[in-house]
Amino acid sequence: MPLTITETQAVAEIRRVLDARLAALRTKDAERFVAHYATDVVKFDLAPPLANTGPDVRDVAGWDSWFATWSGPIWQEILEFAATVAAEAGIAYCHGLVNLRGEKIGEGTVDMWFRSTWCLGRIDGRWRITHEHNSTPFYMDGSYRAATDLVPREGEVDSI
Repeated sequence: MPLTITETQAVAEIRRVLDARLAALRTKDAERFVAHYATDVVKFDLAPPLANTGPDVRDVAGWDSWFATWSGPIWQEILEFAATVAAEAGIAYCHGLVNLRGEKIGEGTVDMWFRSTWCLGRIDGRWRITHEHNSTPFYMDGSYRAATDLVPREGEVDSI
């Protein structure tokens, strides 16, 4: 059965899903944060391992443990959000540049940019994240060090 929403409505709904996740992250609410993932989600994240799937990604205790490593709120924002939606098929993919900021216990201030891509499916009338990929570039100078000190250049985000 085709969906009865327009692409514009779907993009607005998807943005609300991502904004709700950001709000849950800021308040360290693991239950609300993982609620937006599909049960069979696949996630490629910044931290090891190379890939996580459904139960690992949706593990509330794991997220609570990670949240406990931050001394205050975790701030995250998405710039240059773009989405392509096949509303009738119930699929979408989105991308943006993400800024993560906060204070890590024993490590100090974190303020880093990375790239994110989300794929979503319309499941039981709601958009759920079925695939998430977060990445940071690395320096190809032989150090292979993650380039966590990058910030978008003027005009760079406008061209995405």
